[in-house]
Amino acid sequence: MPKLKSNEIPSYRRHKQSGQAIVTLSGRDILLGEFGTRTSRDAYDRAVAEWIGNGRRWPEREADLSVAELLTRFWEHAARYYGDSRELDNFRHSLRTLRKLYEDTSASAFGPLALKTVRDALIRENLSRNYVNQCVARIRRVFRWAAENELVPSSVFHGLQAVSGLRKGRTAARESQPVRPVGDHTIDATLQHLSPTLKAMVQLQLRTGMRPGEICMMRTCDLDTTGKVWSYSPPEHKTEHHGHVRTIWIGPKAQEVLRPFLRFDTQAFVFSPLEADAEWRAAKRAARKTGVPPSQLRRAERSAARERARPPGDRYDVNGYRRAIARACDAAFTPPERLCPRIVGRRRESKQAFLRRLTADELAELRRWQRDHRWHPHQLRHSAATYLRKEYGIEVARVVLGHRSAAVTEVYAEMDMAKAKEVMAAVG
Repeated sequence: MPKLKSNEIPSYRRHKQSGQAIVTLSGRDILLGEFGTRTSRDAYDRAVAEWIGNGRRWPEREADLSVAELLTRFWEHAARYYGDSRELDNFRHSLRTLRKLYEDTSASAFGPLALKTVRDALIRENLSRNYVNQCVARIRRVFRWAAENELVPSSVFHGLQAVSGLRKGRTAARESQPVRPVGDHTIDATLQHLSPTLKAMVQLQLRTGMRPGEICMMRTCDLDTTGKVWSYSPPEHKTEHHGHVRTIWIGPKAQEVLRPFLRFDTQAFVFSPLEADAEWRAAKRAARKTGVPPSQLRRAERSAARERARPPGDRYDVNGYRRAIARACDAAFTPPERLCPRIVGRRRESKQAFLRRLTADELAELRRWQRDHRWHPHQLRHSAATYLRKEYGIEVARVVLGHRSAAVTEVYAEMDMAKAKEVMAAVG
């Protein structure tokens, strides 16, 4: 039989030996019943529809499919379904652990005890209880998709549903700390160690309450600058797949922060790592008080060669934005001298040599110090939510943050305890 083109449908044919109707799907001949009858025509339509729905492949027999093969099939589906969204990244860690432990196991034999084994492995990686529950839920979604497409018996998915989530205080998994707003004095101290580009990103996010990913992907073409209050519609956002529309309002103070970064090329990203890197280098040159020795010039040439091989991107991603803020926090809040790199002559000890020199206790102390004195961009959203709730109420905070329910806003907005104390002092 000649090879089909990607848009062609296999034909309904007569099988000469038996006289029945036949169709060939993925190299497999499927008999449909007596040729020319309505029953065989219906069987043909049903078989072709199932074949197309399964990505123009005939579903494998349940016993033939291993967990590794199932994950390969699911990943092809997930790449189409989730695209470039964060959810695709969220699946990676869960499925990597599942594949590592059970790749050669029959998918039909994967049951509740196997799922609990994967869950225990995630706990041993020191992941938080909430994240472990999310990983387990994603594994269930894989097997739900498999049952839906008849790759495994539906009983496999129903069995996995019997595995309950980890409960607070009743498991060895660590508890994650709630995300808190970051104080104004902490932000002000950090801003002094950020480039103008990153400083503008922090100030804009604090005034609008947008998510870190939304500010990283901002382009001039996504902004409506007509009227007193501008609007920003991100090209993609967290709840887009639910059909929600996200509009971010930008007031006069935020406009003053944003205006210097608007571009003539409306498709270009507003905040560029290339510009931030150039700003940082210019500031370092301006602050220099001595000449540049030849050895440093040679190091600069080697560094430039490495950067040409791997130049900064045309936009920040959330992780790069977070790392830049972490470095500024380290510069703003210096740990005790014994936990800092040494200066030998006129050169500072390299980071690798510094970390090798620390004992296990000193390294743990340094990690605690950094954890207590660093903050991340998502905390700015919590800070904005807390301020909006305190000044204008929970409903205004809900609308500005783009939440569908005030219950979600409650997670972001810290309650104004000062008002509660004031009321109780008056009540008695």
